[in-house]
Amino acid sequence: METRNAIRSSSTCRSLVVVLLAAVAMFVAPNQTFAQPIKIGRTTGGSGFHIPSYVAMDKGILKQEGLDAVFVAATGGVLVRAAIAKEIDFVPIPGGGSQAMLIGAPLVFIVGQSLISQWTLTTTPDIKRVEDLRGKTLGLGRPGSADYEELVVTLAQHFKMQPGRDYKVIAFTGEPDRIAALLNGSIQGGAVTFPHAARAEKEGMKILFKTGDYIPRLGGSMLTHKDNVRDKRDMMKRFIRAMAKADDYVRTNKKGTMEVIQKYFEIDDPAVVEGIYKQVANAYSPDLPRDLIKALFESRTTPELGWPKGKPLPDLEQFVARDLLNEVLKEMGRKPSK
Repeated sequence: METRNAIRSSSTCRSLVVVLLAAVAMFVAPNQTFAQPIKIGRTTGGSGFHIPSYVAMDKGILKQEGLDAVFVAATGGVLVRAAIAKEIDFVPIPGGGSQAMLIGAPLVFIVGQSLISQWTLTTTPDIKRVEDLRGKTLGLGRPGSADYEELVVTLAQHFKMQPGRDYKVIAFTGEPDRIAALLNGSIQGGAVTFPHAARAEKEGMKILFKTGDYIPRLGGSMLTHKDNVRDKRDMMKRFIRAMAKADDYVRTNKKGTMEVIQKYFEIDDPAVVEGIYKQVANAYSPDLPRDLIKALFESRTTPELGWPKGKPLPDLEQFVARDLLNEVLKEMGRKPSK
């Protein structure tokens, strides 16, 4: 009898241990850290399009999702090629990424950042109107990048000005270099995002126009290799959640976001930092709206960028991990974009 009771007691204990271990596993799983750090691309020099990713990193949001993340800084083209080679997990280069997708690169967009264009054409104070740029030199990104394409397309479509014919172009990899060139007079205009434009204004430069007034824009949208969506679904979901939480943080935590802006843009003046925050506070969303996806790809299929005239776009939803993004947003109690 005692033996049977001992066996029964031992069995009960084992059952309790199994239940407790399962409960612990359920508690720990959301915060488990992956064995290898995930790599997130960022451009050389801060970008206003990418502030949510800076917040997710610096404010511990990625760690809360169990992601041990590191930034890898490089130019946009290098980042896109690294994503294709699976050397970087997430890359915030929608312009170059969409162009690569159109020629067969195995990439997909997974989560958004900015829903408005933050590029400006910032000029020396003697430039009073766009027409004054004739014969002048502009500092843009490399051909094919967003900081080249958006400015060239805006000038061509809305002001009938063409590079080479009406103005000269010098390619700069980083926005801080363009500000320095403006200040020393090497160029008369440069493509810079809101944070750098605010800094330039402090130095006496002026914002001639914002491309967002002319072109609808997804900015900083994160892309990844298609295989990651298939093979690393849990990691992908955690990353999407972290980015969505970072968007909320930017919108609701002014002080913390200003700390991040001050760090990544190396701005000491609190008034300038606050001005940047006011410009971008409501600019971000994890969504990838279909109309803006269409506008993004249409912006890559212009004669100025070498797309054959009259050639139609393919089905663009093949380039978006829509089901995965919507799944995460629904789990978070959010309504996915239509």
